[in-house]
Amino acid sequence: MENPEVFTTRIDLSQLQAAVEQVRSEVHKIIVGQHQMLDLLVAALLANGHVLIEGVPGVAKTLTAKLLARTVSAGFARIQFTPDLMPSDILGTSVFNPKTTDFEFKEGPVFSNLTLIDEVNRAPAKTQSALFEVMEERQATVDGTTYPMAAPFIVFATQNPLEHEGTYRLPEAQLDRFLFKIEVGYPSLEEEVEILSGHHAGRDASHLDLVQPVLTAEAITAYQAQVRQVHVEPPVLRYVAQVVGHTRDNSDLYLGASPRASVALMTAAKAFAAMRGRDFITPEDVQEVAYPVLRHRLILTPEQEMEGHRTDDVIRRILERIEVPR
Repeated sequence: MENPEVFTTRIDLSQLQAAVEQVRSEVHKIIVGQHQMLDLLVAALLANGHVLIEGVPGVAKTLTAKLLARTVSAGFARIQFTPDLMPSDILGTSVFNPKTTDFEFKEGPVFSNLTLIDEVNRAPAKTQSALFEVMEERQATVDGTTYPMAAPFIVFATQNPLEHEGTYRLPEAQLDRFLFKIEVGYPSLEEEVEILSGHHAGRDASHLDLVQPVLTAEAITAYQAQVRQVHVEPPVLRYVAQVVGHTRDNSDLYLGASPRASVALMTAAKAFAAMRGRDFITPEDVQEVAYPVLRHRLILTPEQEMEGHRTDDVIRRILERIEVPR
């Protein structure tokens, strides 16, 4: 009897899968656990999407993003957001050159392939607005001139969900520009013991040179093109639309998800399918990425918030309610 799990792919994803395994292997030289966060960060790379990482201090949010960036031979910049940060500190500014008697544009740190923004919610609205164009259109307009970002261009941003002193709530329009919102929890007991063992043996964040580059910017761009070719059957497309559509007429939600969320859900599912060697997505792929794709795009009603519910609870009920195509 033939194995029903055996199938033939129309796209050769072997190199992409091998690259993903190499990235995982390099990052886990230092990071213990956090498998879901790493998989979502890699999927964002393949889907050409930005990521918001939320978690309490000390759970390796920034470190994991830095290590992932080290596995890529491409430009990397880290920006620490503070209340006094100005848009020009991110985008750059025009500087007068006395030799040419003209103004020259000096690029800011955001002009990198991978940009890590630490504590993104600590900058005021004026500075946050500088990210709108650069995140959505991958270009920056300064003094009337538009400067394109080099491909790939991806933003990783972190924030602390507990400490709100001196922070600003991110605008919904900005949140919608993030492909994923990853919620990072505490490690298990076994993982924490392994973390302690690693530090005792000298494998800690001070030894970042243990992690070596295994990807180039060109390779990422090529893999992104492969991900875009992953096939989606019409019933699965309809399933994606139904999941997002159910957030718009939901009595538990004050704000539902936009069509951008539908595209993000499909694109993220394609990336996960490709990482698993499939050139087609399944409803299970959609269900797996629904939480990180939708949780930051939904707003609960005040009643649901007062009762202590979370957007993940609403997403789970929506997924349970919709018939899965087979």
